[in-house]
Amino acid sequence: MKPWILGLTGGIGSGKTAVADQFASLGVHVVDADQAARWVVEPGRPALKQIVARFGEGVLLQSGELDRAGLRQRVFADPAERRWLEGLLHPLIRAEVARHLALAESPYAIMVSPLLIESGQYRQVGRVLVVDVPELLQVARTTARDQASEEQVRAIIEAQVRREERLKHADDVLVNDRDRAWLGSEVERLHRFYLTLRGGQE
Repeated sequence: MKPWILGLTGGIGSGKTAVADQFASLGVHVVDADQAARWVVEPGRPALKQIVARFGEGVLLQSGELDRAGLRQRVFADPAERRWLEGLLHPLIRAEVARHLALAESPYAIMVSPLLIESGQYRQVGRVLVVDVPELLQVARTTARDQASEEQVRAIIEAQVRREERLKHADDVLVNDRDRAWLGSEVERLHRFYLTLRGGQE
């Protein structure tokens, strides 16, 4: 039987990766759309050539790899450029994610995507799990992790889909505002529940 797909999402700094790692440690096949986004722009891939043709050599690091942070700043400042970039990358990322999900051998597989709701990817999954945290904690975690300023982090939060909108699409919500041990037990509880489901629904 083909595994069903759980969509895992949450705002920046919510702890999606920590949650995904916990599921992976339980033997669940996890595919991260952010990793797929890196694969599709690796040197030698057609997408990188198109990005350089559009934005110039200045978007490359000395190694020849894409300067993701530099490009992010440029497209954040210009909605038309952001739409162009998303139009190029989203279909490629979708195809890459689908290829990796097809390799899953666990009863269900997880697609981790920060843009699960915005990109419409939630329509491709059987169930949606939202990792949620209070905004203050989101900002504190992200500034510590990315050495970003509070203004930068708040701008990213603003650009992401509203928390209320994300929660509206959730079948399950994991509030990740405690320690790792608690998080681990919550993930185990969800995992046991997910193993009872067919196609992601009760």
